[in-house]
Amino acid sequence: MADYACLMQGIAPVATDSSVLVSSSKYLNDARVRDWVATHMLRRNGPDIPTPSDSIQLVQILREVQNVDHINALFAAERAINPALDAWFKAGFVSRFTLADLAHYAPGTLGGIFYAQLSDNALDVNIVPPFEPKNDFEYFQLRAGQTHDLEHILGGGGFDFIGELVPYYMRLTNIFTHLSPELAGELCAFSILGSTRIITRAVLHYPQTWLVAQNAMESGARVGRESAPIFMMTCEDVFHLPLEEAREALGIRGAQFVDTAAASAQWN
Repeated sequence: MADYACLMQGIAPVATDSSVLVSSSKYLNDARVRDWVATHMLRRNGPDIPTPSDSIQLVQILREVQNVDHINALFAAERAINPALDAWFKAGFVSRFTLADLAHYAPGTLGGIFYAQLSDNALDVNIVPPFEPKNDFEYFQLRAGQTHDLEHILGGGGFDFIGELVPYYMRLTNIFTHLSPELAGELCAFSILGSTRIITRAVLHYPQTWLVAQNAMESGARVGRESAPIFMMTCEDVFHLPLEEAREALGIRGAQFVDTAAASAQWN
């Protein structure tokens, strides 16, 4: 067997009086995070655990693991050096449109495409139940939920499991492009864990879909890197525009539709 001693240098045990697992990572320290990562990174898909439920569980866990006061302090520091972000928070825009409102937009417009997607698939306008945000972090999360399905359309991601990699990587790259690294890291905890479960399952259990998944990641990352701050966009202003014009108006660049439907169907 090969000798890997040279690569194992520097490993040293750390003494502790703790009676439970303890590390310098708040994520590793939490048993719920460890269980979620082990389960949803390694499992196969199955009808007993629908894949969308994975992400809801993760949201609920991260709410208790992350330090909200610290994140809000990071937002305060960011607002002091980022006038556009500060103005966005001060405006406090919240989406109020209904499915009936979207029905008035012509086919081919952003609003019309969104209406068709929701109505044809019996989807709710509000994938996140509406709530009154009490601080900057809650407002950021509210708006992320309100624009998520629109980010699929604007970024070119299909409404299927592998298609989720487009908005995941669009956000991951976009947030790190436009915000300070520490704040971006806190805001992207959900996206990196949620997206990685798709990546690991593709390679471990559905390898025939890996190249499609990789293409979705690369496409989303390209859009995120080249585009204006996606997390601050107000889509209602461009619902009436054809898709390409809506993208241009919002500063969404480099988007191309990534067809992930056939590959995602192999996961079921």
